[in-house]
Amino acid sequence: MAKPIILTVDDEVQVSNAIERDLRRYYGKEYRIVKATSAASALTTVQRLKQRNDQIALFLVDQRMPDMEGTEFLAEAMKIYPDARKVLLTAYADTQAAISAINTVGLDHYLMKPWDPPEQTLYPILDDLLGDWLATAQIPFDGIRVAGTLWSPASHRIKDFLARSQIPYEWLDIEQDAEARALVETVNEDQHRLPILFFPDGQMLIAPDITAVADKVGLQTQPTQPFYDLIIIGAGPAGLAAAVYGASEGLHTLLIDKETTGGQAGTSSRIENYLGFPKGLSGADLARRATAQATRLGAEILTAQEVVQISINDPYRSVTLADGTELNCRALIIATGASLRTLDVPGIEAVTGAGVYYGAAITEAAYYKGEHVFVVGGANSAGQGAMFFSRYASKVTMLVRGSALNKGMSQYLVDQIDSTENIEVCVRTSVIEVKGADRLEALVIQNNDTGETETVSAAALFAFIGAKPHTDFVANIVERNRVGFILTGSDLTRNGRRPQNWRLKRDPFLLETNVPGIFAVGDVRQGAIRRVASAVGQGSTAVSFVHQYLKTV
Repeated sequence: MAKPIILTVDDEVQVSNAIERDLRRYYGKEYRIVKATSAASALTTVQRLKQRNDQIALFLVDQRMPDMEGTEFLAEAMKIYPDARKVLLTAYADTQAAISAINTVGLDHYLMKPWDPPEQTLYPILDDLLGDWLATAQIPFDGIRVAGTLWSPASHRIKDFLARSQIPYEWLDIEQDAEARALVETVNEDQHRLPILFFPDGQMLIAPDITAVADKVGLQTQPTQPFYDLIIIGAGPAGLAAAVYGASEGLHTLLIDKETTGGQAGTSSRIENYLGFPKGLSGADLARRATAQATRLGAEILTAQEVVQISINDPYRSVTLADGTELNCRALIIATGASLRTLDVPGIEAVTGAGVYYGAAITEAAYYKGEHVFVVGGANSAGQGAMFFSRYASKVTMLVRGSALNKGMSQYLVDQIDSTENIEVCVRTSVIEVKGADRLEALVIQNNDTGETETVSAAALFAFIGAKPHTDFVANIVERNRVGFILTGSDLTRNGRRPQNWRLKRDPFLLETNVPGIFAVGDVRQGAIRRVASAVGQGSTAVSFVHQYLKTV
């Protein structure tokens, strides 16, 4: 496979040579460094590379060039390589132009000249951008192939797991691809089991569960030890933050998730208001960064493993996995989050995963290019999903029970939706029935004010409604409210009394449950603010309370 390319553009020969030298020294083994000394010649090079199907990973371009400014060059180059990362070399006087380019050409970073020493001011920035590019790049394929049908819920689940786990794969739709269909028929022996995963080593998995897939692709599914200082259940933003802080502060930390890291936030197509990311970032990017950070600091992460029970064996806390494995720890954090509630309407069960999806279902969006899709919900996740689907669908119709979007959605999203031509918003509207046998065909929608109903054709329905906490496995251990959210801290005190069976001489810590040493963070808590930043804050704060608790046992 040909190396991806880093293309540098600078008309000053000495500067151009210096850039090339520094890039070759550090990136030469993994990337091909291509140099151009004018914007015009660089555009010719870009066009030639595209014709050869070569990949450009990153543009490193000087702003001040006589024939064309760097921002103008990037605007043209992006038409040919829209996914390449973009870095502008600037002088101090060019700072405002560089800042403006963040909006006009989607500039990823700008660097002031000179960049010495490159080990501090150049390589760390380019490492981050190239890492982001590699996570999403469509590299000429030599990896896992997944064969199935678009309308198969099992195929959807495997694709979703691989995508959220940042595992590249090629999708083979056997209804559209005759070669893929023939390949499946040769190995399926008329059993019609899908999906089938083909691996580069010649092995395959037929209709596997996600644990088998996780094992095969090299994800950790079994613990290395029977005992840990801290076990965290749930690897969304709150759990990942707890793992980062627990591991970094010397606790032997294990993070467990029944699927993969990222949680519900990991399915978000775009998080625009997370501090420190002026261009926003996807939930998958956030999960990837946090997972790498937790792992680097020493946390152990189990994926595709479900905790089915917790128990108290003072002074330890125990968890039991679905495969029967029992693990013990000194402190436990529950960060299992909340999933979107299912629509309870006639006909929906038969087509769930076959046209009806819960959450962003990013893996499916491209397959509805040019189609009319519907989004149910009026909160931020629904708005982010609608904006993402609008890139592919001919029309996106949002069905909102409330009277206006701004009652439950951030204003920046409301503004984006208002300015997107192919998004239609229907307020005071609900889905009351779903039609289709083996795939979604139509929706029956109702005007909640007049009661009038209408049947509309629909290619896909993406639902973003409500929140159902994942707490059944702790029902007999920790206190929950009537809908299943866990009580912590002051919520446990009633009429000045501490929780029943609480034997300590102190009140429960802020994020502590009615069982000392068991904490709850993120969306699983009663009264939690459903924001990524809030979840991250709680996950990190919980570790400080863990330390305080461990001083007493």
